[in-house]
Amino acid sequence: MTFQVLFLGDIVGPLGRKAVTKYLSTHSFDFVIANGENATHGHGLSLEHYQELRKAGIDCVTSGNHFYNNKDAFQKPEAFPDEIRPYNLDPGAPLSGTKKYVLKDGKTEIRVTNLIGRVFLDLSQSNPFYAFDEVARLDEEPVFHLVDFHAEATAEKRCFAEYADGRATAVLGTHTHVQTNDAQFLDRGTFFLTDAGMNGARDSVLGDDKEPSLYRTMTGMPAAFTVPRKGTMTVNGVILTLDTDVGRATSYLLVNETLPDSPN
Repeated sequence: MTFQVLFLGDIVGPLGRKAVTKYLSTHSFDFVIANGENATHGHGLSLEHYQELRKAGIDCVTSGNHFYNNKDAFQKPEAFPDEIRPYNLDPGAPLSGTKKYVLKDGKTEIRVTNLIGRVFLDLSQSNPFYAFDEVARLDEEPVFHLVDFHAEATAEKRCFAEYADGRATAVLGTHTHVQTNDAQFLDRGTFFLTDAGMNGARDSVLGDDKEPSLYRTMTGMPAAFTVPRKGTMTVNGVILTLDTDVGRATSYLLVNETLPDSPN
């Protein structure tokens, strides 16, 4: 039996939410995972927007270095049953860093784990490599295991994927917002993509408005980052075919679509 699983890269702001909602309204999958850490104004995820993403058809929402930027998960963690945050954050952080689901046949299990890298990022409280070992020991029987590795450095992402090769079904990079051209199956069968890309405003700097991004980058001066609320949208991610007969992903299709201007 095969299952079609969609993994969407970072959702940025209102156009990112609209883009994935529109895309999912015309496509059908057995399971959908999306990184939502930028979904609320580009930083964090509110309860309102979490519920919006779930209503759109996203089964599991992952996070990253902006997890702490919204207070809702701290105040009402029980309201976010299908959001996970990086497993290797401080143990005192709300929510879990991994969750196991049962697919539509009622028996096939899929685990989703979120980890954060350490190179050029400073939130991890434990080594993501060893943290993965902890999670991998949770399942007595083999399950499909997809890892959202939220990291800055491409080399760290590749090293982690090699470390997880043969134990994770897929290692899917997020955080840098640009879909990379290195999708591949590693030696022991794990699918790897350095970065799944971004969902949001196409005419932007990684989903943010161009002017403040340019000002801060050019001058080094602080700028209040904002996100576009209208304009052409982009959808980025990857569709994986999971095959129960072989216990791994057997094919992939990159998603890179441009959607018409938002009416709002």
